[in-house]
Amino acid sequence: FMNRTLFNTLTCLARMLMIPVCCFLFFQCGRIKTVRETPAAGELRLPAIFSDNMVLQRDKIIQIWGWDAPGEKVVIILDGKTWSGKAVSDGRWSVAIGPLSAGGPWTLNISDSIKIIAFKNVLAGEVWACSGQSNMEMHIGDEWGKVLDYEREIAESDYPQIRLITIPHQISFTPQPDANTDGWVECSPKTSPSFSAAAYFFGREIHKRYGVPVGLIHSSFGGTPIESWISADSLRVIPEFASDLEKIGGLPPDMETAKRVYETNMAAWKDEIEKCDAGMSSGVPVWAKPTLDVSDWQTMQLPSQWEPAGLPNFDGVVWFYKKVSLPREWAGKHLVINLGAIDDEDKTYFNGELVGAKEIFFENRRYEIPAALAREGENTIAIRVLDTGGPGGFTAKPEDLHIHCPTAGGNARISLAGEWHYKPSLDLKVLPPRPLPPNYSGHPAVLFNGMISPILPYGIRGVIWYQGESNAGRARQYRTLFPLLIRDWRGKWGAGDFPFLFVQLANFGAALPEPAEDAWAELREAQTMALAEPNTGMAVAIDIGDAADIHPRNKQEVGRRLALAARKIAYGEKITHSGPIYKKDSLKIENGGARVFFDYADGGLVSKNGEPLTGFAIAGADKKFYWADARIEGESVFVRSEKVAHPAAVRFGWAGNPSCNLYNGAGLPASPFRTDDWQGVAE
Repeated sequence: FMNRTLFNTLTCLARMLMIPVCCFLFFQCGRIKTVRETPAAGELRLPAIFSDNMVLQRDKIIQIWGWDAPGEKVVIILDGKTWSGKAVSDGRWSVAIGPLSAGGPWTLNISDSIKIIAFKNVLAGEVWACSGQSNMEMHIGDEWGKVLDYEREIAESDYPQIRLITIPHQISFTPQPDANTDGWVECSPKTSPSFSAAAYFFGREIHKRYGVPVGLIHSSFGGTPIESWISADSLRVIPEFASDLEKIGGLPPDMETAKRVYETNMAAWKDEIEKCDAGMSSGVPVWAKPTLDVSDWQTMQLPSQWEPAGLPNFDGVVWFYKKVSLPREWAGKHLVINLGAIDDEDKTYFNGELVGAKEIFFENRRYEIPAALAREGENTIAIRVLDTGGPGGFTAKPEDLHIHCPTAGGNARISLAGEWHYKPSLDLKVLPPRPLPPNYSGHPAVLFNGMISPILPYGIRGVIWYQGESNAGRARQYRTLFPLLIRDWRGKWGAGDFPFLFVQLANFGAALPEPAEDAWAELREAQTMALAEPNTGMAVAIDIGDAADIHPRNKQEVGRRLALAARKIAYGEKITHSGPIYKKDSLKIENGGARVFFDYADGGLVSKNGEPLTGFAIAGADKKFYWADARIEGESVFVRSEKVAHPAAVRFGWAGNPSCNLYNGAGLPASPFRTDDWQGVAE
């Protein structure tokens, strides 16, 4: 009886205790961070780079870090192994774990004395950070971009062991400890369309090759210069950025106030442009008049960006003028003019009247022409284009430039592609610098602060990088900035000289009939120079670009060529990972011509499809280049021209969109090069 009474009493007590115990466990389980929340100060937390579905770098000691109350002990458990550390006086803690073998999925548990955080479906494998501007940001297949055969690529993107995370755009004047990302996801047809295409195709190659999980950290921002991605600590050693960093430090601390100050200053700056624009007079567009005499203006074939077509390294206002004849049946009819995208801003006039204006780069221009303006016979179009930095002009395809009459039936249109008259009306160098917008992604260091700092020092195998278009006017400066970025990131990551692989700018723009100086060619040269840094590799893309689209769609081949570099540099395979690269100082003048030698001529030098070599030019001491005959002789190319009796320099692929067909036996294209270092068009 006593035993039964004791048993019943204990049972009752146990049932009574079960309620608070269950409530406590339920409360604790509800606090496990499968969805991020704002923690209380002094509470255990981790940055957003850690989440469910993440991939941790295998075969390395890596860091797990976060914040907690000072002195609090933090314990990490993964795959049956335990590590621990303590939060220091500022609340930061960091625990080194590993090395981990490829595998999973596991649950990663992080706990202190009062809280447990559990991340599920965690793998160990190869992690790569993927960064740059719009060609890295370009998506596989949504409104932001569509690669070749994107529908099939999306449908076949079911790779649960490839994990994706995107760091959202964030501009910051100081290094940030965290990013507001949604976390890691498994790669699938639902998650892949809005992810970086270049990064995905690279990661897919690595995953298929080695059969291990792959994690891709995508952190890029279209239209941004390289200095935005370098830390202020490193940039301060370059004098030309010191003043900008000082100005940024002087901006109002809160964004709303900073925006109001900027808007006031910007309005005054735009007013100054109008006052100084030779094409304007007291606010009247005198260069838009139908009776304007443009016989002394120069001509340009449109569509084209103006740097390679006659206005190298020019930022400012350029007016374009064209006469177009309309048929009788279009007179007095509503018309539509299409101009494609314009870099940066335009005001478009038809017969002297403003019919449209946009200030958005890359947005197509489609303007309505009132019926009252359309007349039989000669009509005039004037376009005032303002470019405030980088390339300027028209980026559409020729078929995108036209006028059509919606009521004429059929597909009646008049092409506007071809010869236009043009004249610069204002060089921005005569004005004070453009006001600094506080939310401008081109400020020095602001993207390092907002989009790289929050992921440091997450364990990675290496970096892939696709950027350079926004620095094309400053190629000589890029020679310093690009190696600086590589060293800066390696130092900030604290992981040694990890592999840094990058894409050389693809071919883009109008093909030029004769050799000329070119800013994009000089930028490619600066990129090639960065190969002097240890553990670097370059994917040449000179044959897979698009003359009319700065965002070429063949990102599959970009990813494959980056993966070739990774297989060689990161994973030590004995493969051909690069196309031919000019062997520095190997130029030999002989027999009235010049001979150049190449590294990475693996499998021999070849011309594509066995056709005669193209893209070579030769010059004498007068620095005047002529197209040259070229032939392969072993691991060298002999170049000559009857127009150059005493050669001094050779160039290959030296244009924004060159015609060049030199490859090696592995089918990889030769990198454009020059043997001289004569003054070009880029700063």
